[in-house]
Amino acid sequence: MKITSLECFIVPPRWLFLKIETDEGIVGWGEPIVEGKAHTVKAAVEELGEYLIGKDPMRIEDHWQALYRSGFYRGGPVLMSAIAGIDQALWDIKGKYFNAPIYQLLGGSCRDSVRVYSWIGGDRPSEVGREAKEKAEAGFTAIKMNATEELQYIDSHKKIDSVLERVAAIREYCGNDLEIGIDFHGRVHKPMAKVLAKELEQFRPMFIEEPVLPENNEALREVAHATTIPIATGERMFSRWDFKKLLSDGYVDIIQPDLSHAGGITECRKIAAMAEAYDVAVAPHCPLGPIALAACLQVDAVSHNVFIQEQSIGIHYNKGNDLLDYIVDPAVFDYKDGFVQLPTGPGLGITVNEEYVKKQVEVGHNWKNPVWRHKDGTIAEW
Repeated sequence: MKITSLECFIVPPRWLFLKIETDEGIVGWGEPIVEGKAHTVKAAVEELGEYLIGKDPMRIEDHWQALYRSGFYRGGPVLMSAIAGIDQALWDIKGKYFNAPIYQLLGGSCRDSVRVYSWIGGDRPSEVGREAKEKAEAGFTAIKMNATEELQYIDSHKKIDSVLERVAAIREYCGNDLEIGIDFHGRVHKPMAKVLAKELEQFRPMFIEEPVLPENNEALREVAHATTIPIATGERMFSRWDFKKLLSDGYVDIIQPDLSHAGGITECRKIAAMAEAYDVAVAPHCPLGPIALAACLQVDAVSHNVFIQEQSIGIHYNKGNDLLDYIVDPAVFDYKDGFVQLPTGPGLGITVNEEYVKKQVEVGHNWKNPVWRHKDGTIAEW
């Protein structure tokens, strides 16, 4: 079997899909994307794809190593996301060839289902109490929200109080049974991160996420000393080499590699195994489309330290199109009591609605994240 073509599809709301075809008619799908840089990643996939034409799609590890190591300049969001989507599609082909879910080819599952959480509140969180109650009534046992709007290096306690009021509203509406993930989104600098982490302890969050930007991970030491809340990070880290020091430093409790950013199934399987050796949990990042989520579930299936999975149905970014629109059988992602069953179909376990994908390519997108500024005119972290 030989790879004959790679084709990218830029589709709304902000996604990039990849189709790899073979001379035996088996097709694989991947989701290589950097949110806000879809055209850039598409170009990277096309460049890397030149190497793959005529190659055997079954040699996934060798292709991963070649795509990574044959580039003198390597790593980073664009190249690793391009490799991620290619890797997902190659695994999809291999699973279909053997008529088995990918996780069966990775040693078999260690679980029957995966807990999932739902987003509430949007970029500038508001009405979170009501939204949390709606999610709880829909069966979710965990939610995640952005903690803050923009924060300066040193900012007012009034903004801190606003965060506390929002989380208190969730507890008032939903009690203590609903787990709350609070995403700092890298918007919070070290001084205020310590304050906010300490103040949030009273609400017993499930975790605080990206309390500082990944380029400031050394500050996690001080944040960890300021709180007992589990600390999560990793969505903007792109390989096991990026995670190596984070794990050895010992100040993170949960890592969140993204299967569409951090080298795909092949790499994230290795990252999860590294974390297990440090007694660190995994909660894969996935505010993306159905292919990315299907890939996550394959790694979740074989990773004992995965405890929850992000998913994007109803997320505030999904304007006009949502995750289920692009697959033939939406039931594969049915959530019950806050869990999703492992997919049982071959490969990724989903069937992409190619006709709908091609129709939506005509719509396309040029999604960009907002640019925020502080009152003094300086750029704020989004």
